Amino acid sequence: MEAINIKAFTEDVSQVEAIKAFMKTLKIKFEVSEKQYNSDFVAKIKQSESDFEKGNFTSVSKENINNYIDNL
Repeated sequence: MEAINIKAFTEDVSQVEAIKAFMKTLKIKFEVSEKQYNSDFVAKIKQSESDFEKGNFTSVSKENINNYIDNL
């Protein structure tokens, strides 16, 4: 038996269930990994989204990106 890793980027639970049913129909043993993101990382992303919605962000044009990065 050979084990392979497959990532399926599903949009909802029905797609996950369809994949499970397909694998069972083919009699392929599988396990579903529920790997979670680091909670600190998730908090930073949510804070960033909140800041963006409030207008707390900086816009930089393509022409000025190098200058902006050099001055960070």
